[in-house]
Amino acid sequence: MGARILVVEDDEPLRLTLEHNLRKEGFTVDGLARGDEAEARIETSAPDTLVLEWSLPGVTGIDLCRRLRTRPATFNLPIVLLTDAASEGERIAGLSAGADDCLVKPFSIMEFIVRVKNLLRRTNPALLDHMIKVGDLTLDRAARRVHRQKREVKLGPTEFKLLEFLMSSPGRVYSRSELRASLWGDDTTVDERAVDVHIGRLRKGISLGKSDNVIRTVRGAGYALSDY
Repeated sequence: MGARILVVEDDEPLRLTLEHNLRKEGFTVDGLARGDEAEARIETSAPDTLVLEWSLPGVTGIDLCRRLRTRPATFNLPIVLLTDAASEGERIAGLSAGADDCLVKPFSIMEFIVRVKNLLRRTNPALLDHMIKVGDLTLDRAARRVHRQKREVKLGPTEFKLLEFLMSSPGRVYSRSELRASLWGDDTTVDERAVDVHIGRLRKGISLGKSDNVIRTVRGAGYALSDY
């Protein structure tokens, strides 16, 4: 969960440091060392943000930046360009090539993280919204944790995904087929009765007692998370 960030940097220690610190912030991170590999990856699965070293092997970062800006699929892809040159002219050249931000090495990790977050906040603020709160339930997408009141709730991955889906629209009634699709997509081999099993496990995990009705069964329609 959280924004997907691709870090393309041929300086391996720096790349690993950036990846580690982005993951600590809850981002999903991939790392590559070559511009041509990054171009191929982006063509098949574009990230939410691209961190790009200026002078990469294969295809330079500045050239890749220019190419991405000519393609409809990546025209608006947020790009942070990393450069060794401190001159104003090179920073302007990077921004003119289509980069949204330009960081000069060496830079502090804290500044890097703040700039990435600020860029995401401008371009897609929903990706920074790790926390969902409904009534006394809190779900943390980044940490993969759920709390009810002050108690941490232990859920399996399927129950976590199910709760996240229900919390996205509290009060709305979802049919079993809608819930099945949210969990298993187009996999028609999964019976709708499996939804009932996971709803039961979810209820058991987040329940405060027998009279607790945080997940309602709507006869003939499906299930809904109480909107308090």
